[in-house]
Amino acid sequence: MDNESIEKRLIELLLSQRMTVSTAESCTGGLIAKRLTDVPGSSSAFVGSCVTYATAMKIKLLKVSKDTVREKTVVSPECAEQMAIGVRKLMGTDFSMSTTGYAGPGGGTARNPVGTVYIGIATPYRSFSFRFSDSANATREEIREHAATRAMLRLYREITGEEN
Repeated sequence: MDNESIEKRLIELLLSQRMTVSTAESCTGGLIAKRLTDVPGSSSAFVGSCVTYATAMKIKLLKVSKDTVREKTVVSPECAEQMAIGVRKLMGTDFSMSTTGYAGPGGGTARNPVGTVYIGIATPYRSFSFRFSDSANATREEIREHAATRAMLRLYREITGEEN
């Protein structure tokens, strides 16, 4: 984005609007939080993160429904949205992002192969999720980086009202 990282742009936007953000991460393992906190001054906008790799922690900390886990699995749009809603409530932030998926090299299903990530967004007005699929040739690190970037970019666009 104009030679500025998405994390820098997002933090600047949040600071200018006196808004806050939190994250709930599974497959990205805290990468979004790391990238946000790499930005100087981010402590006034970034409140915290839950890295809920284990299903039990998604249920316990983020209040993901056991029915969702049983019926849809943790790699689903429903789970991603519930994770985002849960961390937003837990942290008391204006916005939140979540990630859940298969970064590989193992895991994956016919419906959700390795490289599939669901990203959840929760705002004061709505919550939603979307599917991101990386190349079959992408490495674990690439999948995680791309998912983190996509999540931040989508939240940035949601806040600014830019075309999604």
